[in-house]
Amino acid sequence: MGEEKEEYSIIGRPLIKVDAMAKVTGETKFADDLALPRMLHAKLLRSPHPHARILSIDTGPAEALPGVHAVLTGRALPIKFGILPVSQDEEALATEKVRYVGDPVAAVAAVDEETAEAACRLIRVEYEVLPALMSVGEALAREDVRIHDYGPRGNIHKEVALEFGDVEEGFAQADHVREDVFFYEGSTHLPMEQHAALAAHGPDGKLCLWSSTQTPHYVHRALAKVLELPASHIRVIALPNGGGFGGKSDPFSHEIVVCKLSMLTGRPVKICLTREEVFYAHRGRHPVTLWFKTGVTRGGAITAMHFRSYLDGGAYGSYGVASLYYTGALQTVTYRVPRYKFEGVRVFTNKPPCGPKRGHGTPQPRCALEVHLDKLAEALGLDPSEMRRRHLVQPNSVTVNQLRIGTVGLGECLDRVVERSGWKAKHRKLPFGHGIGVAGSAYISGAGLPIYWNALPHSGVQIKIDRGGGVAVFCGSTDIGQGSDSVLAYVAAEELGIEPEDIRVVTADTDLTPVDLGSYSSRVTLMTGNATIQAARKLKAQLFEAAGEKLGVPFDRLRAAHRRIFDRDNPEAGIGFVEAAVLAEAKFGTLGAVGSYTPPKGLGKYKGAGVGPTPTYSYSAAVVELTVDPETGFITVDKVWLAHDIGKAINPLLVIGQIEGSVYMALGEALMEEQAFRKGVHKIPSMLEYKSPTFLETPQMESILVETLDPAGPYGAKEVGQGVLLPVVPAVLNAIYDAVGVRIDEVPASPEKIVKALEAQRRGRASGNGRLPSVTFPEPTVVQPTGA
Repeated sequence: MGEEKEEYSIIGRPLIKVDAMAKVTGETKFADDLALPRMLHAKLLRSPHPHARILSIDTGPAEALPGVHAVLTGRALPIKFGILPVSQDEEALATEKVRYVGDPVAAVAAVDEETAEAACRLIRVEYEVLPALMSVGEALAREDVRIHDYGPRGNIHKEVALEFGDVEEGFAQADHVREDVFFYEGSTHLPMEQHAALAAHGPDGKLCLWSSTQTPHYVHRALAKVLELPASHIRVIALPNGGGFGGKSDPFSHEIVVCKLSMLTGRPVKICLTREEVFYAHRGRHPVTLWFKTGVTRGGAITAMHFRSYLDGGAYGSYGVASLYYTGALQTVTYRVPRYKFEGVRVFTNKPPCGPKRGHGTPQPRCALEVHLDKLAEALGLDPSEMRRRHLVQPNSVTVNQLRIGTVGLGECLDRVVERSGWKAKHRKLPFGHGIGVAGSAYISGAGLPIYWNALPHSGVQIKIDRGGGVAVFCGSTDIGQGSDSVLAYVAAEELGIEPEDIRVVTADTDLTPVDLGSYSSRVTLMTGNATIQAARKLKAQLFEAAGEKLGVPFDRLRAAHRRIFDRDNPEAGIGFVEAAVLAEAKFGTLGAVGSYTPPKGLGKYKGAGVGPTPTYSYSAAVVELTVDPETGFITVDKVWLAHDIGKAINPLLVIGQIEGSVYMALGEALMEEQAFRKGVHKIPSMLEYKSPTFLETPQMESILVETLDPAGPYGAKEVGQGVLLPVVPAVLNAIYDAVGVRIDEVPASPEKIVKALEAQRRGRASGNGRLPSVTFPEPTVVQPTGA
């Protein structure tokens, strides 16, 4: 559906979001804004220990407190759940042991939050404290202390070893081989809105949950499983999210708990997590240690690459298996890699569980790879931008690990940021303390497979037109701030020839809307956009047929735009959209149509091949210019240039907003953000202490849109929600080296690390590349390349 029309009436215009006025006037209802008659409030009692066996729970004093209506323990919810079928390891409330500080143990429903909190303090839990494993190294070394009783061995959640082509042969052909170790610290999403949910179990035996979730479909599945209710008796409504970034993609214990409490009390029950609880709920960026070994020719062409990743997964599985595979999947989709070996391991630790954060498993290896390539370019005496530009993956090709490439705009992205930043006049030529760095990247535009494998569509859309000309679009996708509701309206309006404000968008309600798998994997614009086009074109055909009969104009000469259907060759000959709708309903009956989208099947047949395939890849390139104070190590980012291969900008204003949001988040990860723990307790669980950029630290940004018109996307569009974060972090690290001549091979690149590295340089000592965890990987599965 990527064909370019001669003229668009809606697509490509910088329109406001359809929900913008409601949000800026405060009319938008978020989950914690909701209130129902007779509503109770819930609070969770959480573990103070990172690892302990539960010996007993005494709820009597809490139950006796006036105003308490129910107290719940894990015995009432014994069925485990999890987002991935292979990691059903979570309990709504812990039954036998707790695995991190903050693990929910009991819940209370009371007349108000204060009473519920007081009741939680009255619950007495007796624990047997167990050894706490707070790092990958500790967890691997203590096989006698198992956090979970599944996995291949010890505290390993998942391990993978894959080889595509003969890597050793490739290294033998190389003129230069380099090894590097990197560390990427974990960080959390920091959404403005905390997690909240409201449940109501009605007298008809049906359950409704309103929640700040990105994935209502998967929450619906988890509720049916844990509560043992028919799926048809459960309704999940995803409210607008005040920020998601991946942190609201799992089904959470608090969602299940309020449903059970409502079933027990016969009253609506609401919960809103505190900011500290959100830090412990987490599901954010995995801390990852990474090792690269790459062979290159004198001209910079890669002959072979061997990569290892070591993921600190925290206490539960979450999306972790997919996260592990993602760390290894996308190294091959930017630059040509003829031979590739990936080994990785995800390890359980007694910290809050990690999951998907903007870019899901790909910013860590992309950061390491782009710094690694900079080092290779310097060793070869090559300009790092030129080295990347010469060896780009080719459009419409197949990578060595069997990923199908579509359009590739990375070359133009690199060219544009190099030109606009004045790269050639600045790189290695700026005064000491001033530097400039470059990096490229790629990301998926929708996952190739659903979380639970099936042959069903990934996204469905229904559109109805009434006889008054009203148009309603129904879809299960969730707007988490990225503008997916607006995309639905823009696409439907473009096809039907009306304006976005003429359309009512109804989303994320499992009773009213067809299934959409959720707002993750940068999938919504491409998948729901294509489904919307399919549904709208069915209706447009009916409108055109009815209008053509009235006008005496052949079908293929009709056009819909500006609330009219008219003759392309004689635009004065036309009728209004409302009249066309009346004529079409008279001719065909009630006007309604459905559309759906299923991505093309991936090429890979090996285990793990389901992670990485996508309908098409987006591409980005960034140049960062910054200043480093060598005395304090303090960094000021002066400007960021970022070019993104968007395919086609459905709305360039929203695209630029997504780019700037990604740059902001990337700078936080690069320079200051980290999840820090001491004996399992989060050291900085507040927005005051957890440092992220403010307006004062946000630099000037220049967004450059590159349009490649990819045939897989609606009107040629690709993703922009996540991929643009990836090149910024390594560009910062490369710019630091250009500024002061020391490499910081980890993030965040704090002032302390820069001062320490400069001191080591002055004393003639190498700062070191870090130490790898000790683990023996299994023999790799050897996969023969099919079209690299």
